[in-house]
Amino acid sequence: MLKYRMLHGLWQVAKGLQRTVPEHPKVMAEPQLPGLLIMGIGGTHGVQESLAALLKKHFCLITMKELLENKKEMGKKIQSIFVSEFRPTIDRELLESLPNLKVIGNSGVGVDHLNLKMISNFGVKVTNTPHAVADSTADMGMALMLASARRLVEGSQIAVSPDTNYFAADWLGVEVTRATLGIIGMGRIGYKVAQRARAFEMRILYHNRNRRSKEEEQAVGACYCEMEDLLQKSDFVMLVVNLTPQTEKLIGKKELGLMKPTATLINISRGAVIDQDALVEALQNKTIKAAALDVTYPEPLPRNHPLLKLSNVIITPHIGTATVQATHMTAEEAIANMLSVLNCQPIPSEVFPQ
Repeated sequence: MLKYRMLHGLWQVAKGLQRTVPEHPKVMAEPQLPGLLIMGIGGTHGVQESLAALLKKHFCLITMKELLENKKEMGKKIQSIFVSEFRPTIDRELLESLPNLKVIGNSGVGVDHLNLKMISNFGVKVTNTPHAVADSTADMGMALMLASARRLVEGSQIAVSPDTNYFAADWLGVEVTRATLGIIGMGRIGYKVAQRARAFEMRILYHNRNRRSKEEEQAVGACYCEMEDLLQKSDFVMLVVNLTPQTEKLIGKKELGLMKPTATLINISRGAVIDQDALVEALQNKTIKAAALDVTYPEPLPRNHPLLKLSNVIITPHIGTATVQATHMTAEEAIANMLSVLNCQPIPSEVFPQ
């Protein structure tokens, strides 16, 4: 009997201890990040490493090389594509290989390199980043205008040339201050150009699909006018439109002929907005004074293209958004857009087929 009581007591103690021993916490599996297709990391065509690190916080990155090596498995994981500098190329073959794709996040405003109708037919949304690039692109427009007006590139070449023995007193540019600027395309970027131009006391004319409100016009001192009047009156004409079927070759021989012979044409939109053959002819014949282009068609131009041989042209390598700040903000805006789609939330900057 005594033995039984002792065993029963030990069993009760053991039972109590069992209740007090804490259970091992259950290990929760980390949520799997959605797959994001990118061209690559680093190199000439890949996403910058700093941007890749930012993307990795929200996505599982899959490069085009990894996809091509294992299309069947990798294709299922990809829910988003990050398009930077027009890469990767979005074609029907790629879309057909990505059954779970929901969104294409374009880095930048222009989406003329994307077939929106075809993409929409696959049930995939497209977003862009209009807010992140507005300031940097507007700055570039002002930089090109100032550089052309003051013949900055020519001046630099003269200053560093081994053949230069003196600086000519009659080597002159023109002033931007109080000149007339005609802005074709008064969207977000065009308006920011106007804000900057006002500080130079410029007379600002603009043409746009939709006229700005009276308050917006007054804030920057801008006057709306038809394009013909704008071309005839402006000392500088700046193109800030999206490339669409309606704006392709918007500026051709007729439009260049309306401009002043002392006028300068500045393009920070897309190269195909200008008929480049007509522009070469206008510059060679002095129909207009000069051109300053951050964009051409194609990019880069063939090395024997006549535009590259003209002294009254400045061409830069499509660097309107190429700043440290804009690049980072563009990635952040693209991330916000893509996550909104994946989480079924309102999309800040969705682009629709026309």
